[in-house]
Amino acid sequence: MNISKQIPNIITSLNILCGCVAILFAISGDLITASFFVFLGIFFDFFDGLAARLLKAQSEVGLQLDSLADVITSGVAPGVVMYQLLNLSYFGHLQTVTETFSMDGWNVGFKNYLPLIGLLIVVASAYRLAKFNVDTRQTTGFIGLPTPANALLILSLPLILQFQYSELAETIILNPWFLIGMTLLSCILLNAEIPLFALKFKTWDFKTNAIRYIFLILCMVLLVLLKFLAIPFIILLYILLSFFWKNTAL
Repeated sequence: MNISKQIPNIITSLNILCGCVAILFAISGDLITASFFVFLGIFFDFFDGLAARLLKAQSEVGLQLDSLADVITSGVAPGVVMYQLLNLSYFGHLQTVTETFSMDGWNVGFKNYLPLIGLLIVVASAYRLAKFNVDTRQTTGFIGLPTPANALLILSLPLILQFQYSELAETIILNPWFLIGMTLLSCILLNAEIPLFALKFKTWDFKTNAIRYIFLILCMVLLVLLKFLAIPFIILLYILLSFFWKNTAL
């Protein structure tokens, strides 16, 4: 066995582990630590593909493993985080799964189960990744918002509340209708027929990668100025810049 050929799969496996740990923290109510592990998993997700290209170790197993990792880290984890945010919005505290399905829940009525709407993100992410695996149009770019980008969007919400707290931010983010709207919007964006560029550098020259360099520079500026509040704007910027992106492969 050529060990170097397994390096990309090992990196992908680290992504899976990060996603699993993030889910455990999200279920326990520690959304900040959960967000950290999702960010770390996305970091590994970026470098497994890069390692595969550099080592010429692309494989069908690696492709499938990468999608499975994304379902966990960028699908299940943000779905559970949204579930907990909806719990916080409706009940003023983070619930455990046992509390949601307890007998007392039946007395509360349908409202007790509304936070489960957040799990639609898991379903939409899995469906988006299944389409990606069989869609030959997405070899050089994406159609629909990539699951890691969607995960960053969802996980920016608890980070903004924790590190950039304001009464306005709390009023908006912990509004149940806002959270339901964000859930539905993310499900739509994940599977919409919107062509988006990929941050894949086959060469490093500016002419070929102008849109990518411009995007990365603007991202750094926004992050310096707005910190975690920049993430929703970065996702919006990504979508807007993609409208100007022309790729003959799509």
